[in-house]
Amino acid sequence: MVTLKSAAEIAAMREAGRVVARALAAVAAAARPGVRLIELDELAAAVIAEAGAKPSFLGYHPAWAPTPYPGVVCLSVNDQIVHGIPTRRALVEGDLLSIDCGAHVDGYHGDAAVTVPIGTIDDASAHLAATAEEALAAGIAAARPGNRIGDISRAIQQLVESHGYGLPAGMGGHGIGTAMHEEPDVPNTGRPGRGRPLVEGLVIAIEPMLMAGGGRRCATADDGWTIVTVDGSRAAHAEHTVAITADGPVILTVP
Repeated sequence: MVTLKSAAEIAAMREAGRVVARALAAVAAAARPGVRLIELDELAAAVIAEAGAKPSFLGYHPAWAPTPYPGVVCLSVNDQIVHGIPTRRALVEGDLLSIDCGAHVDGYHGDAAVTVPIGTIDDASAHLAATAEEALAAGIAAARPGNRIGDISRAIQQLVESHGYGLPAGMGGHGIGTAMHEEPDVPNTGRPGRGRPLVEGLVIAIEPMLMAGGGRRCATADDGWTIVTVDGSRAAHAEHTVAITADGPVILTVP
């Protein structure tokens, strides 16, 4: 069931979004060669706790996962698309790191992601990350009352495929509110004018995930959580929580 949010509820989600934005910024600034993923996870936990919020991901256990998620943030490196688990892996020069963070305040969640370079990266990786941000912006621009979910999906798909990148099958955005994942699904591929209408009060997470190697195929790693490219090509992920308002889309996960 889709739950529309009141102005007061959206304001509460905005507070959660600010916490998410601060945590993402802190982790992105600390991500450099030699730093271990678990250290970045600990930093995110500290930022969220200091704000009086709680992490959305830690202990989350969807039906498809073998175990509850063990981290505060998802940290996906290079060929890892999403859901990368924070381990003792140390980042190295040239890595591409996707950081996905969720937090909740007074029961309302925010969810956002960004892909950042570790030191100096090659031009291909930089272009991939930049295109993920462009695809997110295109999806957000289409999130207006009177449009439909398919208009968001098509805007993302058209931009991504114009650069020759792929979008992993079955992976996309979602509704969000008092639960981190709510209806409706927000696919990254689709047809304009199709799907659920976008109406005032709907709050969704829009999150394009790009694969440099193209296509739709992806796989799950042995940990049961991490989604990876099947060809070993790099991936990038960008996300914001967005409210549909009478004046257009409003991004909630910004400082």
